Order: sequence, then structure tokens, then C-alpha cells
Amino acid sequence: MLIGIPKLLSPELLKVLSEMGHSDEIVLADGNFPGASHAQRLIRADGHPIPELLDAILQLFPLDQYVEKPAALMQVVPGDTAQTPIWGEYGKIIEQRTGLTEPFEQVERFAFYERAKQAYAVIATGESALYANLILKKGVIAE
Repeated sequence: MLIGIPKLLSPELLKVLSEMGHSDEIVLADGNFPGASHAQRLIRADGHPIPELLDAILQLFPLDQYVEKPAALMQVVPGDTAQTPIWGEYGKIIEQRTGLTEPFEQVERFAFYERAKQAYAVIATGESALYANLILKKGVIAE
């Protein structure tokens, strides 16, 4: 165990976060996301909800300050009546941790899948909310 590291973050996830460079992307995938077939590197975080993981990750992981929208959400498929209250939770966490008030772009479902295939890693979570998938773009540490 280490001091100051959120206990929710596994050694494998900490390693991946540390390996990532500026502009690399990581996917926080809900329980329905096809992570195993889309990931270059798959990290299991079964049983953990995305909001808790997001908060823990953002304690260590800077978002890219050189892009307009350093986070991406999977857009609701046209005609689908699913609600996305979890997006508001994400927004509150990101604002609290980074100060960003409008960090999200919305990406069409299949474009999101293609982008996920290019991501540095996919974190498979136990999140059950629909359209809860989230991509984060890593920024630089200037200290």
C-alpha cells in the first residue's frame, strides 16, 4: 500500500496511468461495453462504478489542457429513450477536480468504438448505467 494513492486504483491501473503520455486516451467502460474485443490493454475493475473510479483517477491524472474537450461521451443512439443522468455526475467530478465546466464532446456510438480501439487502455468496470462510457485524454504535468 502507498500513502496518498486512492485504494480503488489497482497496481495494474496505476502502471498504465503512469505509462501514458500526453494526448494518450483511456476509456472508462460500462458493463455493457465490448472491452475485451476493443482494447489494446484491458484492465479489469469489475464491481466498481465509473464515478468513483473517475474521481480516483483524476486525483493523479491531468486532463489535456491543449484541447477544447478533453473528455468524450458515447452519444445516445437517435431514437433511444435512455436517460443519461450519470453524465451530470461526471461533469461535477471533473469540475471539482479540474475546474473545467464543459469538458465533454459527444461521439457517435460506432465512432466511439473505433476511437476506443485506438485508446491506450480500456478499463472494464461494473457500471450499470446506460451510455456511461467515457474517454479521457491525458494532459501534461508541468511541475
